Amino acid sequence: MPVVPIQELSLPELAPYSRLTEAQLRARLCPSAALFIAESPKVIRTALDAGMEPVSMLCEEKHITGDAADLVGRLGHLPIFTGSRELLSSLTGYVMTRGVLCAMRRPEARSLDEVVCGAGRVVVLDGVTDWTNVGAIFRSAAALGIDAVVLSPDSCDPLVRRVVRVSMGSVFLVPWTVVDHPQTALRRLGFKAVAMALTDRSIPLDAPCLKAEPLLALIMGTEGDGLSAETIAGADYTVRIPMHHGVDSLNVAAAAAVAFWELRR
Repeated sequence: MPVVPIQELSLPELAPYSRLTEAQLRARLCPSAALFIAESPKVIRTALDAGMEPVSMLCEEKHITGDAADLVGRLGHLPIFTGSRELLSSLTGYVMTRGVLCAMRRPEARSLDEVVCGAGRVVVLDGVTDWTNVGAIFRSAAALGIDAVVLSPDSCDPLVRRVVRVSMGSVFLVPWTVVDHPQTALRRLGFKAVAMALTDRSIPLDAPCLKAEPLLALIMGTEGDGLSAETIAGADYTVRIPMHHGVDSLNVAAAAAVAFWELRR
C-alpha cells in the first residue's frame, strides 16, 4: 500500500480532488475515464461494499492509522495521498468531512428496465436540482423502502460529491438511472404515476386506493415551481399531504419522506 506524503499541490494525480470540476469528473466524452468523489470513511465503506471501484484516496495524516485504517488495507496497491489538515484544505478548497476523500470510477449507466425490475415503489425526481434535497431523498428512499430512483436529465447528478455525502452513501444502496420523459417510460412498464402537487383534484396521501396499487411512481417536482401542469395532467393520481395550521406544503425532501412512509409496501 503506497502512502504518498504531499509536499506540493501540483501532482497530476491530485487533479480529481482539486482542479477538476464535477462536469470534468463525469468525462462524458470518455466514459471510461469518468470519476466521482466519495467523502468520509463511512460513505467510502458503503461505496466499496456496493462494488464501486476506487482509484486513489486523499487522507489526513492522523486518519491513516485512525478512522481510515481499514480503508487503507482495502485499497491494496492504490495510492493514498496524505498531508496535514491545513494542506489538504488548501488543496480541495474546503474542510474535508472526517478528513478522507476517495476518487472512484463512475459506474456504467443502467437501463430503466434493469433499475425497476421487481420494483413496486419508485420515486421520480423531475427537475430536482438542489444537491441537499437529492441527497436527502436518496437517504429516505433507502431507509423507507423505495425500490428505485428515476431522475429526469435536468435533475442533479446523484454522484456529485455533496449529494453522495448528504445521502450518507445511500446513492449506492438504491438503484437509479436518468431517463428522458420518465413518467411516460414508467407508464409503459405498468406504473401508475402519482403527482405530488396541490390542485383542486388532489386526493389525500392516505387514500386507500393508493396503497392498493401494486406499482406506483411518486413524482417529486422542482424546489421552487413544483411539477408542471403537463406532468400533473398526465398523472393517474394527484396527491397532497394533509396538513395543519394553514401550512400548504413541505420541502421536497421532507414531503418525499412522508410519502415514502405512507405508501410503502
